[in-house]
Amino acid sequence: MIDILPDAYLWVKVLHVISVISWMAGLFYLPRLFVYHAEQVDAGTATDRMFQTMERRLLRAIMAPAMLTTWLFGLALVVTPGIVDWSMIWPWSKAAAVLGMTWFHMWLGRQRKAFAQGDNRLSGRRYRLMNEVPTVLMIVIVASVIVKF
Repeated sequence: MIDILPDAYLWVKVLHVISVISWMAGLFYLPRLFVYHAEQVDAGTATDRMFQTMERRLLRAIMAPAMLTTWLFGLALVVTPGIVDWSMIWPWSKAAAVLGMTWFHMWLGRQRKAFAQGDNRLSGRRYRLMNEVPTVLMIVIVASVIVKF
């Protein structure tokens, strides 16, 4: 399998970037849904059920597959010979930021469950602040990969 990776490198990279874009779209949008859900929707209403459906579908149908394919194609790039120089800082800073992004994804999943159980305890303001987390991590990832410090 590793033998074909150098020949497939550009296609694996294309699929990785597409996966990342899809995942990031969800990581930016789901906290915004939580802001509106927390601030403007009463638990148990039809609107509450609609928000829960939107949040569940976004997380399960778009974000989870995008995260998995991001990891799959990213790991394929990592094991492609000659791509990553582990003596540099950038692969480590990128890896730490990707782990942070994965943690954030899981945190969003827990928050979605809290809404589904009628047990959300966070304010819209808190979700607005948390919505900055993927932005900061994205900056670290992009700078790491482009600048390669």
